[in-house]
Amino acid sequence: MLTLDDAPYPAKSRDDISALHKARLPIAVERARRSAYFKGKLDHVDLDWLDDPNEWRKIPIMTKDQLREVPADRFYEDFCIAPRADVVEYWRSGGATGRPLFYPRSAEDMHYGMEGFRRLIRAPGCTRDDIVHISFPMGIHPVGHLYARAAEELGLATIWCGAGNNTPSELQIDLIRTLKPTVWAGMASYGLQLAQTAERIGFDLASSSVTRFLTAAEPVSPGKRERIERMWGAKLFDQFGCTEGSAMGSESDAHDGMHFFTDLFHIEVVDEATHEPVPEGKTGLLVMTPLWNNTVTPFLRWDTGDYVTWKGYDETAGDLSIYPVIAHAQRTAGFFKVRGININQPDIEDMMHRVETIIDFKIEAIETETLDGLRISIELGRGADAASCASALQNQVKNAFELTPEVVVLAAGELEKEFAGQIKPNRFIDRRGSA
Repeated sequence: MLTLDDAPYPAKSRDDISALHKARLPIAVERARRSAYFKGKLDHVDLDWLDDPNEWRKIPIMTKDQLREVPADRFYEDFCIAPRADVVEYWRSGGATGRPLFYPRSAEDMHYGMEGFRRLIRAPGCTRDDIVHISFPMGIHPVGHLYARAAEELGLATIWCGAGNNTPSELQIDLIRTLKPTVWAGMASYGLQLAQTAERIGFDLASSSVTRFLTAAEPVSPGKRERIERMWGAKLFDQFGCTEGSAMGSESDAHDGMHFFTDLFHIEVVDEATHEPVPEGKTGLLVMTPLWNNTVTPFLRWDTGDYVTWKGYDETAGDLSIYPVIAHAQRTAGFFKVRGININQPDIEDMMHRVETIIDFKIEAIETETLDGLRISIELGRGADAASCASALQNQVKNAFELTPEVVVLAAGELEKEFAGQIKPNRFIDRRGSA
C-alpha cells in the first residue's frame, strides 16, 4: 500500500515542470496524430518547437460539442488510439446537459490519473489519522470511487456512501454521528442538502467531528462557502478536475485559489473569442492538455468549459508552491437572457445562498403567454413564513436584476429527490422551447 511518504510530488521545482513540458508535449501531439479525429488537423505543427507558445497555439482547441459529433458507436475507432485490450475502466464525462461521453482508460492512464486524486487528499493536509466520508456519487461517473480509492491508497479510513441516491441522507447523517469522520468529500450542493437533513432531524452538524470539507464538480461562490462553513463547522477546500484529464487542482490552507498540477497537465487561460492568452489576473477560458494519461484518449487543448483567473504563485504554500494558483470563476454556460436582461447564474446563486431562510433552490427560465419569465423554486428552513419569504425574494431579485420572478415554495426534501439521480445537480434550467 502507498503511504503519504511514498507518493511524493513528481516535480520538485518549476524548472522541473518546464523540462517535463518540453519532453511530454511532443509525445501528446504524436499520440494525437494517430487518431482519425485529428487527421489533417496537426500536419502543420512542428514538434521541435512546441515550447514556443506561438507554435503550440497552431493546435486547434477541442470542445465537447465537437467530440459529440463523433457517433457513439464510432467513438473508439475514430478518436481512441489503443486496442481495447489495453482498457481497464471507462470514465463517464460530467456535466448537467448534453449526451454523456465515456472515456476508456488504460492501466498507465490510471497510474497518473490516481496521482492527481492522491493530491486532492494530500493538499488539504489529510493524514492517516483522518476518516473520510465520501458523498460524491458512486455510480458510473468515477469521481466518488477515485476519491475513495486515493484515500485508501494513502492509508486513510474511508466511508463509501455516495450521494443520496446511493445512501439515504438521514443514514449519512447517522454515520457521521456514529463513525465520526473528520473529512467530508462531496459536491457542495449535496453538502447543503445534508445540512438541511441534519437540521430537520435535530443533529448539530456544526459540532460534529468533520473539520475539512472537500468539494469539486461545481463552482463555489463566496456565499455558498460561507454558508457551508457555518453549517458544517468545517473549513472548505475547493478542488477541480475534469473527466478528460483527472484531478487537476486543490486549494491549500490559504484558500485563495486552487494550485493546478502543471506537472500532470499543460494549462492555458485564453480569451473565449480569440483564443489568445489572457494576462495574469484576468478571467479567461481554461484549456488543458494531459501530459501523461493520454494513451487511449489523446486530448489536446481541451476546452474545459470553465472560466478561471491565473493568479501567479504562492511562495508560502510548501510543496504546492511550484504550482500556479488559479481561481475558478464559473462555467461558460453561466447565464440566462430573460426579456433582454442577462442574469449571471453565479451572481444569483451567491445571492440565494446569502438568504438565511432559503435552504435549497432551483431557477428556471420559462415561457408565459406573453413574455418570458423567471421561476425560482425554494425550500425554507423550519419556522420560516412562506408568503413573506417569497415576497422578500421577489423584491431582492427585482432590485438586483430588474426582473420580478415567480417564486414557488416547496416542501422540504423535494429538490433533494429531484437532484438525486443527477451527476451534477442542475439548478439552472432553460425550459423555453421545450414541449
